[in-house]
Order: sequence, then C-alpha cells, then structure tokens
Amino acid sequence: MRAFLLSMACLLVLLPTPSWPYRDSFTIDQKAQLAKVQTVLVDAITLTDQGAVEAGPIADLVSRRLGELGYAIVRDPTKPHDAVFKVKCEQRKTWEGTTVAGGDADLPDAPSRTWKGPACQLTYLLGALKVKWQREVRTGFDDAVVAAQTAQAGEPGAYAIGKLQKELETYEFPLLLTAEWGQPERLLTLLDSAGTSQARKIKIFSLLGEMQADEALPRLKLALQDRDLAKQALSAMGNLGRESIPLLIEIMTTTQDLEMQAAAAKGLGQLGGLHGDASVVPPLLTKLTDPKTDWSVLTEVAWALGKIPDKRSIEPLYSLDAELQKMYDPENVPLKKLKAAVFWSIKQCDTWDQFS
Repeated sequence: MRAFLLSMACLLVLLPTPSWPYRDSFTIDQKAQLAKVQTVLVDAITLTDQGAVEAGPIADLVSRRLGELGYAIVRDPTKPHDAVFKVKCEQRKTWEGTTVAGGDADLPDAPSRTWKGPACQLTYLLGALKVKWQREVRTGFDDAVVAAQTAQAGEPGAYAIGKLQKELETYEFPLLLTAEWGQPERLLTLLDSAGTSQARKIKIFSLLGEMQADEALPRLKLALQDRDLAKQALSAMGNLGRESIPLLIEIMTTTQDLEMQAAAAKGLGQLGGLHGDASVVPPLLTKLTDPKTDWSVLTEVAWALGKIPDKRSIEPLYSLDAELQKMYDPENVPLKKLKAAVFWSIKQCDTWDQFS
C-alpha cells in the first residue's frame, strides 16, 4: 500500500508543468505558421488628448528592432505578410486588458487594470486570430500634464509619447515575440552577434530555457566558459533534454565556484522532475551528505531532491533535518532557507504520514 501511495505521489509531482504563462491553444497548423513567420506587418497608432498624432517614429522604432531578429517588415497592409504586430501608444491608456489574474496577467509587463497614464500596448494577430499575448510599456509618471509641466517640456501629449518611445527602445519585445513564435534559431543568431550586450544575452538564455529549445544546448555549453553568462546558461540547461545531465553533474561535483554548484544542482532537479529521471538522485545525495558542501549549495540540492521523489532520499533528508533542528539562530537567513528546503523535500519524498 505504501509503495502504491508513494508511486502516486511521485507521479503527481513529476508531471511536467509549463514554464510559460497562459497561452492560446494553437492547432498544429497554427504552430507551424508561427514557426515560419518571416514577414511582419507593423501597425502602430499614437493617441494624445488632442487626438491621433503621427505614429511614424514609433513604427520606425518597432520595425528596426524587429529587424534585428531578421524579420522582414512591411507597413502597407495590402502587401503580403505572415503576422501583424500591433502597437498602440496613448497619453491616457484605454483599457484593452487581459484576464483578471493568472498567466500573462501576472507578468510585470502585463497590461495593468489600474494604470491610466501613458502606455503602449503590444499584441499580435495571426491571420484573423487575435492572440491573447499582450504586453504593456509604461512611463515612470502617471500624469503627463504634471510631468510635462515639471520638466518644462511643453505639450504633454508629445512629451508622453516621447517618453514611451524611449521605453520601447530598451524593452525586449523582439526577444519575447520571437520566443512566443517558437523561433530559437533567430535568438541563437542574435546571441552570436558582436553587438549583443551581456544583459541581452542573459535574457536570450532565459528564453531559450523557457522554450525548451534543445538545439541551443551546444551554445549553452560554450557559454559556461564565460563566468558572467554561466549561471544563466546552467539555468536554461535545466529545462532542456537529458543530454545536459552528465555535464550538470560534473559541474556540481568538480567546480569550486559555489554559484555554479548551486545552479547545476537546481538544473538537475529541474531535469529530473521534467523527465522523470531518477539517475540524478545518487549524485545529489552524495552532495547532500558531504560535510564540506556549502549551505547555499546544500539548499539547492535539497530542493532538487524534492522534485524527484525517491525513497533513497528519505533517510538522508531526515538525518540532515535532525542536525539542522539542533541549530537555532532566528537571524541566520541561510539556515532558515536550508531548513525550509529540507522540510519541503521530506514532505515530497516521504508521504506515508500524509495518507496513513
């Protein structure tokens, strides 16, 4: 009976959960369409309290930035195109929002129901389908009139649109859109571009991991040689295929860099849970029981073991928990984090008391 309950609990925990927020349920044909998007129609509109104003500068900016990913851009709706990217920038936002909560609505750059100040709302069309992918760029002020007066900047509408244009210049909507369309090859090409900043490379790695783009693995391995990118590369590898497991084990067990060790342990937990692969458990247990393991690494190891419930983890986790309970220091944050990780993983691995 206990074996049956353990197996059921493991099954529930091991079921893969999507790392992306809410997405429309695309058909196979629609997914194929998105993956092949090459020509994009840019549709921009800018509105102030005085009415519509020239949207050319916004459209030029969006076109240029999408062009960085290799997309061909058209502005004439009568010309052939594969998708429409819509940008609506306003001095006072008109709500076109998302769901109340959940999925995209919980993202920091999701359209805000409470924001009424200057904003650009971004979305796209696939044929006649308006996809529920929406992002919003906002200014640092919610009243353009007051902000323009304070800055002695003249007409509030022009001031607000100018500030929104600056925000669009740095917001990574081209990367997000490319990931949404499932085109990792464009991200990999930009990754190797000489002009790509470190911050942008880190964002690309993050998106490649979320996309579970296995074709990115060789490039991620290469990034491990760059200390500024290695941690993010390891995190991305934790969402790919089993091929990453031997390398993550090697990094966790041989490198002297604690951040790298912790990132590798976290990646092993993600891979083990994603693929139901218990082969990662023995090296994680070896690290767990090593008295030389730093607490920061130990915490990630403990969390990882909870993602791959295995009866071999029960006794070592209980032993570590007993040792930790002897330590009491309410000001010790690393200790509190380690205790929390061990407690959670025990509950995941030893479910007998929950069902008896």
